[in-house]
Amino acid sequence: MLVLNTGRCGSTMLSDILGIHPRVLSLSETFTTVGQGPFRRRRCGGEQIWRAFSNQSKWLNEGLHAGYKEVLYPFGSPGARYTRDDVPPLACTTLPHLTDECDALFDELAQVVPAWPRQRPSEHFRELFEWLCRRFERDVWVERSGASLLLASRLIRDYPDARIVHMYRDGRDTALSMRDHYVFSTLVATTRAVRPVGIDAARSIATSRQWNRVSPWIEWLGGTLVPPKRLPYHKLTLGDFGRFWSAMVERSRWVLADLPPKALLNVKMEDMQAEPEAQIRRLIRFVAPELEDDEWVRAASKIPRSTVSRFDNLDPAEQAELVQACRPGLEILGYPL
Repeated sequence: MLVLNTGRCGSTMLSDILGIHPRVLSLSETFTTVGQGPFRRRRCGGEQIWRAFSNQSKWLNEGLHAGYKEVLYPFGSPGARYTRDDVPPLACTTLPHLTDECDALFDELAQVVPAWPRQRPSEHFRELFEWLCRRFERDVWVERSGASLLLASRLIRDYPDARIVHMYRDGRDTALSMRDHYVFSTLVATTRAVRPVGIDAARSIATSRQWNRVSPWIEWLGGTLVPPKRLPYHKLTLGDFGRFWSAMVERSRWVLADLPPKALLNVKMEDMQAEPEAQIRRLIRFVAPELEDDEWVRAASKIPRSTVSRFDNLDPAEQAELVQACRPGLEILGYPL
């Protein structure tokens, strides 16, 4: 099962909710931390995919030093093996989300993954998720990576049997949160950096059915032409973040349109905050109805927390700019303007 989202919309909360269920394998940020490098190849062997699982990209290294918020690896704690310069992508968030013994789990995988056969990168990820399911004696895996709507068409193509949870939040609050987050500032700045070579990344996100092929190269091209430290962060406006959010929502409209109703669950962050028990029951019945458990529902219902919108604190000009930038996405999702 896949959780698709724009990021900064409560999807980490969803990982935490599922993470305390004893029969659900909650996978967090696997696609994000490993990055899109493996998808520049049609097929690769176990040793190649293990290098991707083990070695940081430029983007990840920059993010780790810039305070990437989703990292769970216990840097500096007694016995911790890695620093921010050498922690493997899988050990940043995915493995620590599953166990406090993440270094030992990484060592177990090091004995297994390199022997996997040559296959599509997506099949390596599936094999990883299924191996972890067996290892932790779980019945179902659910992968949630921030901003996974950027990968949605490829993920749905590569995992045609997967059911989809689509989580979203009011774009005005999402854009404000994105502005304060290194990864999203880098993503939005990269869309500006690649414009001189004729790539309108934001528009491609919203409309291009070839994004599957383009996106792994944008990550590489942006970092090659303009290293992360030289990206034009200072030129970014709230409107840039609003348009980026709206482009992902526009993408979701047509990417998710062909899914049968039983394969798609829409989850609104504001509803999860307002009525957590009802929404969590709705979620687990979609994931696997036989796993509904009253004790878990009560415990999980304590995780969602209400938040206060920062939109009203903006001056009128900023509010107008942000509303205009978010308008297409807000209309698609049914938020009042």
